[in-house]
Amino acid sequence: MATENKNLSQYNKSELPNVAGSKFAIVTSEWNNHITFNLRDGAKDTLIDLGANPEDVSLFHVPGSFELIYGADKIAKTQPDLDGIIVVGCVIRGATAHFDYVCEGVTQGIKDLNIKHDIPIIFCVLTDENEQQSIDRSGGKHGNKGVEAGVAAVMMVDLRRQLNKLSTGKFV
Repeated sequence: MATENKNLSQYNKSELPNVAGSKFAIVTSEWNNHITFNLRDGAKDTLIDLGANPEDVSLFHVPGSFELIYGADKIAKTQPDLDGIIVVGCVIRGATAHFDYVCEGVTQGIKDLNIKHDIPIIFCVLTDENEQQSIDRSGGKHGNKGVEAGVAAVMMVDLRRQLNKLSTGKFV
């Protein structure tokens, strides 16, 4: 594992943009919720730490990781004032090819949504070989990938704002 013995969830708040006034949605899979809820909480706490108002971070749930695609798509369509969406899931390898199909489908689906919508949709879906790896990456010895997703959302929202400002000549 590339992150073995490293906690990559540390960030320097002073080096990141403040997202005060930004609105976010976090869509979380309820499958493996002992892992996904930790990821969700890490992402939400990070957004708030970096300036988001707690009331401006909406939480949604879907049954499994595959449903994250539909959930994020509908949220992007029905809440045009959002600045960013984070999708949170966890797929753990089992004894069948189901793992491969779900991981590929979710990855491609979220990629497609990023092309389709003018809003960053951040991928925070663990795809691990076993449950312990997921636990280690959701608040364990490898940090919390939800925190990293929160940081990525902040950076992408800032990039979007910068690019919109360049294209319109005013701050958006």
